[in-house]
Amino acid sequence: MRAVLQRVSRAKVTVEGRVTGEVASGLMILLGVGREDTSAVAASMAEKCANLRIFEDDQGKMNRSLLDVKGSALVVSQFTLYGDARGQRRPSFISAAPPEQAKALYEEFCEALRNLGVSVATGIFQAMMSVELVNEGRSRSSSIPKKPFRQSNTRAQLRRKVLELEDQKR
Repeated sequence: MRAVLQRVSRAKVTVEGRVTGEVASGLMILLGVGREDTSAVAASMAEKCANLRIFEDDQGKMNRSLLDVKGSALVVSQFTLYGDARGQRRPSFISAAPPEQAKALYEEFCEALRNLGVSVATGIFQAMMSVELVNEGRSRSSSIPKKPFRQSNTRAQLRRKVLELEDQKR
């Protein structure tokens, strides 16, 4: 499961000229479901999204979560998050879950957010949707993959960079 979160002051999704979901302050969540995703993954991703500290506190630091600010979430299914264009010009979506599985897990994700106390609005699964949003704040977007990034590589890269900078100062 992959999610792209955007802080918004308002967002709405329209299908065939009718608004199907709308939120004020909170998050716009584009959610992609992969073939190997499960109910447990949906619940875990909902918990991550609800508790990710990307909203500013009184000192201007990103220390508050969607739950802390009592924000809402507009969740839109987005299978294209699983698009893979490596080595080709047309993306392959083979890693995206089939529609039946994706819809079930998308709905489970939304329900898990609601169970955490988040007000959730949605689009219509597999519909042609128009999304409008107004981004909010300095940091507007975060991407959350199902699997965490390999921290050992990241830490090693940071150590190398720090050593390079120290060498440059000498």
